[in-house]
Amino acid sequence: MDVARTGVSRKKNIKRAILAVVVLAAGSGLTFWLSRLQPAAVAVEASTLWPDTVKRGPMLRNVRGMGTLVPEEILFVPAITDGRVDRIFLRAGAAVQPDTVLLELSNPELQLAAVDADWLVKQAEASYKDLKVKLESARLDQESAAARVQSELVQAKLTSERDEALLKLGLKADLEFRLSKAKADELEGRYKIERQRIEITKESVEAQLGSQQVQIEKQKAARALKQQQVAQLKVRAGAAGVLQQMSVEVGQRILMGAALAKIAQPTRLKAELKIAETQVKEIALGQPATVDTRNGLIQGVVSRIDPAAVNGTVTVDVKLTSALPAGARPDLSVDGTVDLERIADVIQMGRPVYGQPFSTITLFRVNADGKEALRVPVKLGRASVNAIEVVEGLKVGDKVILSDMSQYDTHNRIRLQ
Repeated sequence: MDVARTGVSRKKNIKRAILAVVVLAAGSGLTFWLSRLQPAAVAVEASTLWPDTVKRGPMLRNVRGMGTLVPEEILFVPAITDGRVDRIFLRAGAAVQPDTVLLELSNPELQLAAVDADWLVKQAEASYKDLKVKLESARLDQESAAARVQSELVQAKLTSERDEALLKLGLKADLEFRLSKAKADELEGRYKIERQRIEITKESVEAQLGSQQVQIEKQKAARALKQQQVAQLKVRAGAAGVLQQMSVEVGQRILMGAALAKIAQPTRLKAELKIAETQVKEIALGQPATVDTRNGLIQGVVSRIDPAAVNGTVTVDVKLTSALPAGARPDLSVDGTVDLERIADVIQMGRPVYGQPFSTITLFRVNADGKEALRVPVKLGRASVNAIEVVEGLKVGDKVILSDMSQYDTHNRIRLQ
C-alpha cells in the first residue's frame, strides 16, 4: 500500500525560491558588470593624424596675415584737358621714363583756341606798334610847339634888350620897352609850360605803351597755356618706373582730371597684410616682420596700422628692409608674420586646429604604449602662429593629437592603428 509523503511540496517550493534568487542575483551582477565596461574604442589610422609632443623652451609669439606687395608710391597720370583717345603707345608692364609718351589725345576745340591765341598775340603787338607811332607823333608835335615858343621867346628877349638899350639912349619910349619885356616874360612862362607838357607827354607815352605791353604779355601767356595744353595731348609718364595700368581705350572720351594710367617703381615695394582684428591689438609700429613671397623671405618692420577694420581684418603695412627676391613685383600675393614677443621659457605644443588663446579645450593624449589615446581637458595660454602655451592638463613629454577630431566627439578613447 502507498505511504503518504509529507513535506515534499514545501521542499520543492524552497528550492524554486532559492534558484530564482540565485538567477536574479546573477543577472543583477552581470548587468552591473556590463554597465561598468567601457565602450569599445573606435579604430583610427595613426598615419592620418597630426601628433605633437609637449615640450618646454623659448617661444616666439607672432601673428600671420595674407596680403600683397604694393608700390610705396603710385603716380596716377591725369588728363590735363578734355579729349578723345586717338592712340595708345604702351601697355601695362612697359618700363617708362619721365618723357615717355603713353598715349595721344585729340581736341579740335583746344587746337583752334591755340591758333586764336596766337592771332590775338599778333593783334596785340600790332596795336602796340600803332599806339607807339601815334604817341610818338603826338610827342613830336608837342616838342615842335615848344620849339616855336622857344623861338618866339628868343626873339622877344632880343627885342626887349634892344628896346632897353634904345631907352637908355633916349631913342625909345619907356612904354614900348615895358611892352616888349612883358611879352618876353610871357613867352618865357609859356616855354616852361611847354617843357612841362613834354615831360608829362613822355610819362603818358610810357604808361600807355606799358599798358599795351601788359596786354601783349597777357595774350602771350594765354597762348603759351594753350600751346602747353595742346602739347599735353601727348600724355607723358612724368616719372621713371613701370606702367602698372592703362585705364582708357582708343576712342574713349576723357574729361579733364580723369586718371589715364598708373605708374609705380617696382624696386620700392611694401607689403600690405590683412591681420585678423582680434590679433592686431598687440601689433605696434616698428615691430619686426617677415614676408614670404614663396620665392624667398623678406625682412621688414611694421610702418603703418590702419585705424579701421574691414570685413574682420585690419591692414598692416610692412616696410621692407632687405633685398627683394627674384620675381617680386606689385600685386604679388604674399604671407606675412609679425613678431610680437619672445618668451624665454614656457611649456608649449603645436597649435591645434581648434584652440584659441586663453581657453580650455579637450585633446586626445596618446598612451605610453602608443596604441590608444584618451581625451583630456587642456587649458591654453598665450599663442603664436604655430605654437601655443600649455597652462594645465598636460606635462612635458606628453604626446597629443592636434588634428581635427570633431568626428570623434562622442568618444573619450580611440585606438590607433
